[in-house]
Amino acid sequence: MDSERPWLRHYGAIAHTLDYPATTLHGALAASAARHRDAVALEFFGWHCTYGALMEDIERCAAALARLGLAHGDRLLISMPTCPQAVIAFYAANRLGAVAAMTHPLSTAAEIAQYVKASRARIALTLDAFYAALAPLGELDRIVLARIPDYLGPLERTAFWLSKGRHIPAVDASDARVVWWRGLMEGPAQPLPPESTGPADIAAILFSGGTTSAPKAIALSNANFIAEGTQASTWVGLSGGHSLLAIMPLFHGFGLGVCMNATLMGGGTAILVPTFTSASVARLVRKKRPNFLVGVPTLFDALTRDPQFARADLSCLKAAFSGADTLARPIKERFEALVAARGGNVRLLEGYGLTEAVSGIMAMPLDEYREGSIGVPLPDILAAICEPGTTRHLPPGTEGEICISGAPVMTGYLDDPAATAEALRRHDDGRIWLHTGDLGRMDADGFFYFTCRLKRMIKSSGFNVYPAHVEAVLYRHEAVQDACVVGIPDPRQVERVKAFVVTRPGVAPTAELGEELIAHCRGELIKWSCPREVEFRASLPTTRLGKVDYRALTEDRDARG
Repeated sequence: MDSERPWLRHYGAIAHTLDYPATTLHGALAASAARHRDAVALEFFGWHCTYGALMEDIERCAAALARLGLAHGDRLLISMPTCPQAVIAFYAANRLGAVAAMTHPLSTAAEIAQYVKASRARIALTLDAFYAALAPLGELDRIVLARIPDYLGPLERTAFWLSKGRHIPAVDASDARVVWWRGLMEGPAQPLPPESTGPADIAAILFSGGTTSAPKAIALSNANFIAEGTQASTWVGLSGGHSLLAIMPLFHGFGLGVCMNATLMGGGTAILVPTFTSASVARLVRKKRPNFLVGVPTLFDALTRDPQFARADLSCLKAAFSGADTLARPIKERFEALVAARGGNVRLLEGYGLTEAVSGIMAMPLDEYREGSIGVPLPDILAAICEPGTTRHLPPGTEGEICISGAPVMTGYLDDPAATAEALRRHDDGRIWLHTGDLGRMDADGFFYFTCRLKRMIKSSGFNVYPAHVEAVLYRHEAVQDACVVGIPDPRQVERVKAFVVTRPGVAPTAELGEELIAHCRGELIKWSCPREVEFRASLPTTRLGKVDYRALTEDRDARG
């Protein structure tokens, strides 16, 4: 057994190394379409598209974008929810050798301006509802506007108009830059020259979080996406005939790399979900019976409380994975109990990833479970624990920074060589390693355990306090529905621990309960890790991905003094 990779003994039938096609994302999709031409590639509120039809739409879109001036090496800003236009445009840009810069459609005008400047995009695609955020940007030569009803049937179009469409502001008819998607796609499907892009060329720019600073633009190559997509689909056995509920958004590495690209590379069906609500997802699960369900912990928490989901036949599920945030054990237990009661037999497993490596690069094997573990590295991924701030590898059981090496690791931060050099470092083995900024450890069997972000760690009286550990204890109290722990500046302790808590329905948030929660923590944690105060909230703020936004709580606390 490879001494560098003790986790290989837990792979079962999964190959230790995989073959990766030396092609572009468009080329990989074309190869998948050749194998599954008549199979359904995309579904969207009753509309569906076969692989053959998808390739025709991509070719038509690429020709139209070329007429607008998009060429090899140019950047196309795609500011869209998870919908057919975004998927088609992404692969069409790749077909031309252009780079797709993916952003959240609900970004503010100031954020969009940042993204356009960073990516140097001159053409953008968004929905008519978000035109106002792009309109002031003189850098844009063309603004392609799509409408959600472009791919809806008559009944769905009417329902959309009555609920949302009639409230969308009119687009400035004098803006000569505006081109409408439907007109664009009705143009002639003129022949295009052969692809001139290679595996090493940049395929997409994704943006990191930016809550406390300007977001970093992460440059990811065709080879990055193809490696990660091959690894993810192999790990769960996703292939033709399978379907995945694409809830994670396309501006996020997991949504783009797994929910879309890995699914299509494997020949499966991506069921597109433009916005998440527990009711809408529950309806899709009942109607479409997907095989794979992936999301963040708040998604699974919401599903376990939805009455429609509680009535769904869940025997269709082959795997369910939670990532992007720490999974509280009560959420896992409620989900698994519900699945078992509704005819399924899958467990809610954790994984680990980051946008700098497209997305998931560790996951729990389907037939394994280790309490609190984020799993083992996927095939051809090397992972190690290093002493923070150095390249020195630490032995099993020692806590340090999680570092990874492998084909999905980014080419770098766009136009930021200093940040790239800080994140991508050559170790003594000669390999380039990504320093993730996450603390964790590896056990003797090669299973990894996430502690917290290095920047989130609390220093209290000289002791390291890991918020996820404290939150896990709080979640075990029967009165707690949600919890988030932050550090507060303190003249004596440097920082003291504060907990924000949402109580379960019917539980009164009293001062006595706050003291009870502190005492509960003292029964399980060292003194310095225990909250010194508890603040009750009706709800906790979340990021656009549905993760609890601890930064917002920190900023709110500072603003109040």
